[in-house]
Amino acid sequence: MTDRQIRLGADIGGTFTDVVLEVGSDRFSTKVLTTYAAPEEAIVTGLHQVCAKAGVAPDRIDQIIHGTTLATNALIERRGARTALITTDGFRDVIEMRSESRFEQYDLNLTLPLPLLARNHRHTLVERMDADGGVLIPLDRADIVALCDTLRQHDYQSIAVGLLHSYANPAHERLIREVLAAELPGVMVSLSSNVSPQMREYERFNTTVANAYIQPLIASYLHRLADRLAAEGADCPVFLMHSGGGIMDIATAADFPVRLVESGPAGGAVFAADIAARHGLDRVLSFDMGGTTAKICLIRDQTPKTARVFEVARSYRFKKGSGMPISIPVIDMVEIGAGGGSLAHVDALNQIRVGPESAGSEPGPACYGRGGTRPAVTDADLTLGKLDPATFAGGSIPLDSQASATALMTHLGDALGMDALESAWGLAEVVDETMANAARVHAVENGEDLSDYTMIAFGGAAPLHAARLCEKLGIRRCLIPPGAGVGSAIGFLRAPFSFEANRSVFMPLDAFDACTVRALFAEMQEEATAFVRSCDATAPITCDYKVFMRYKGQGWEIPVPLSREMAEAADRDAILARFEADYAALFGRTVQGMTAEITVWSVNAQTPTAPASPAAPVTAQPAPAPTGTRALFDAALGQSAEAAVYARATLTPGTHLPGPAAITEDETTIIVPASRHATALSDGCIALDSKDPS
Repeated sequence: MTDRQIRLGADIGGTFTDVVLEVGSDRFSTKVLTTYAAPEEAIVTGLHQVCAKAGVAPDRIDQIIHGTTLATNALIERRGARTALITTDGFRDVIEMRSESRFEQYDLNLTLPLPLLARNHRHTLVERMDADGGVLIPLDRADIVALCDTLRQHDYQSIAVGLLHSYANPAHERLIREVLAAELPGVMVSLSSNVSPQMREYERFNTTVANAYIQPLIASYLHRLADRLAAEGADCPVFLMHSGGGIMDIATAADFPVRLVESGPAGGAVFAADIAARHGLDRVLSFDMGGTTAKICLIRDQTPKTARVFEVARSYRFKKGSGMPISIPVIDMVEIGAGGGSLAHVDALNQIRVGPESAGSEPGPACYGRGGTRPAVTDADLTLGKLDPATFAGGSIPLDSQASATALMTHLGDALGMDALESAWGLAEVVDETMANAARVHAVENGEDLSDYTMIAFGGAAPLHAARLCEKLGIRRCLIPPGAGVGSAIGFLRAPFSFEANRSVFMPLDAFDACTVRALFAEMQEEATAFVRSCDATAPITCDYKVFMRYKGQGWEIPVPLSREMAEAADRDAILARFEADYAALFGRTVQGMTAEITVWSVNAQTPTAPASPAAPVTAQPAPAPTGTRALFDAALGQSAEAAVYARATLTPGTHLPGPAAITEDETTIIVPASRHATALSDGCIALDSKDPS
């Protein structure tokens, strides 16, 4: 990549579409309201805005990297294609029976979420593989042809194929694809052995069904987007951010759209990891709050934590187990319905509840003046003095303070006997405590103590709420990076080309086969490298190796990273020692006398990222004259105070500002409460530090 290469990042969110243009070291950004009917239109609008700011024509853009919520929304709203599942005889109901886990143990009226496909769209074939990939019952080609006659009557657009133990031997799935291509040309086909070649049929089948369900929609959108950008002059390669924290080409994204489900939030985690590297931070809590959701991620040693399974569309108070499991490589984070557009109401117990329903961009919060009448978090922030109604979104969306007050009173205040300010305080405290509690739970599940962590906050709404979250979590320092309002889109431009290959090969360590292990790693490395090479033909590629291990009899595994030398040597004792060290770090001890076993093997290939430039120390500088003052409500003190207002662009490195204060920029506002002071750092970050020295 040359120093003057021009790259564009575009992130479609539930409320705003963020667009960032980098011209060498210069960066230009904008936020536009998301256009639900044709999402590409918001990208085109943003593209022209940033090109005008930069003074460059769209045809000079060398590369576009995109992340989107379309895949997630299609699954949540169940707006996918007409889809069928073909599976092994006797396993038709796996995606409906789920697992034995009850996500709410004592709810006698518990209702399980419905599967994506009704039973009459799930079809079976007589065949069977064993767990080692041996054929127990051969698959008859004539049976597949006969099934095609049935499928043809339903006019399916997409078909998912998930057979028992196909991760060990995909021959039968590949035969089905061959026959479907001949008998039903034009119908898209997703094989579980390609989409998620891992053990546990419920997660594997569900992931494959999800991929097939959204594939026609996403493939159509991606090709439409590429054509639209080319028509606007931006006829350059388009790449997609995937859930694992890397980028892949548009053809791979169209084949595996399920890997896009967490693409936007993954970009945010990459952005936070880059900031952590600049400041030499090994323990970071990434806090990304946009218009629709808030995302929280733990970053250790400047690397976001990853996982193999996550859930979409949790239906029961965001409880783990109440959503759709998606088994793909993903950055591990907790996502809750708490954003600027999250709507509030009073429940039957006279308690304020916020989210997960969001006003989105159509109609938006009441203060947008676009027809919304219910109070959202943005309405509370405006009433509390956190936002300037004249400069929101760079002045492109003037806010109506009276509409916010009316909505707060109508839906909260009148029911609870509070005025508009108190209603806004209650709403903000509920949403802040919801996010703080999610962070606490996520930290406990990962054996972490957040008091040792630094928060990195970004997204349009996060700088408004970050300091209050730090107060609640006992976090002493928070960094607000430059470009925080469009952080995920910037993260896209920091991500490497990458692809992770996985295999499920069950291997107890007392039956460890070094030859098999070396061959397995070599096969996965070749597969992952080929995907990355299709995106970049010349860049060097590095590989990360990982196994997922447990003790015999346990139900779930922990990830165990391996060095390249350990993977190539296939040293059983070295792998066991690494597992025991990681197990003890997570659970406090190992289990003596119990055999360890490997269930999943993984190789992630990626291109190198640019090394982070360390942030230089700063010398204290006096604060510039404020641009004004305004009344700012401090939730911790329960009262309003006169706060100085500063423009972020006027703060030089070393500038020190005591709270209460507000620091404004086009895409967001940083709130500095009385408990904190702000310092401008050399790399443009604003540090919010606790005034309490203890």
